[in-house]
Amino acid sequence: MEQRPESTNAFIHSGTISEIRDSSIVVALDEDVHCESCRAKAVCGVSRTAGKEIEVPFTKGDFELREPVEVVLRKDLGHKAVFWAYIFPFLLMLLTLLTASLFFSEWLAGLLSLLVLIPYYLTVYGLRNYFERTFRISVLRTS
Repeated sequence: MEQRPESTNAFIHSGTISEIRDSSIVVALDEDVHCESCRAKAVCGVSRTAGKEIEVPFTKGDFELREPVEVVLRKDLGHKAVFWAYIFPFLLMLLTLLTASLFFSEWLAGLLSLLVLIPYYLTVYGLRNYFERTFRISVLRTS
């Protein structure tokens, strides 16, 4: 069993295993996940989901259905996720808009700045295995 990280270095949510699949487990987060007091609730996405379930690639350990667990994500990975999901695409659009506006009319520059997101998100989709390895979510048993 892995050691529980300090809450200052990670986001920790308690939950219960609701489903076990071949390569992953599904954790249903408890209703009282303290989202209201969390500073990262605006970018987390957990507070906006109705079912509050997270699918985690299968981790080491034998888990059973309805077993209480804790889902852990390191905070530095949260910052990286925000960068790749929001900041980098915005900067890419802005740079494309500014560059294209030097050479094309305004409407075409705006269209190109939107169309540049298609290859970006296709690239992100192509690199999904890399992102799955990078943004590893841990599941720990509760005592």
